[in-house]
Amino acid sequence: MLMRTDPFREMDRIFQQLSGTTGTWSKPAVMPMDAYREGDAYVIAFDLPGVSAEAIDIDVERNMLTVKAERRPAAQGDSVQMELSERPLGVFSRQVMLADTLDTEHIEADYDTGVLTLRIPIAERAKPRKIALGGESGRKQISG
Repeated sequence: MLMRTDPFREMDRIFQQLSGTTGTWSKPAVMPMDAYREGDAYVIAFDLPGVSAEAIDIDVERNMLTVKAERRPAAQGDSVQMELSERPLGVFSRQVMLADTLDTEHIEADYDTGVLTLRIPIAERAKPRKIALGGESGRKQISG
């Protein structure tokens, strides 16, 4: 039900991890995600540790889901002298092409312990259903 849009995105993510580069608004870094089906919904979980909920932006345009977030340095000020900085900072983004069978009008979003979880219900028109047949021999139920 989910489609990848950029086959080189994973290579960009690996390069950014190895080179230690941070994402910018014009070239955001990739955020890791998991996607799976749970009952009548698809669930997408994005890792965003250290990102405040106010710094997360979720958009859906047609079937394109876009998640952007920005992680800022925790320690700021004139008296702060950074000794070690390994946690990636900057802008993170991920785009996912959603199938037509998902109901993008009813997406639910939760953010807890650094994980953004989106639940996207399967559209009613895409769920299996029974279809009644009429005729001389009566009605029969078949799986649709």
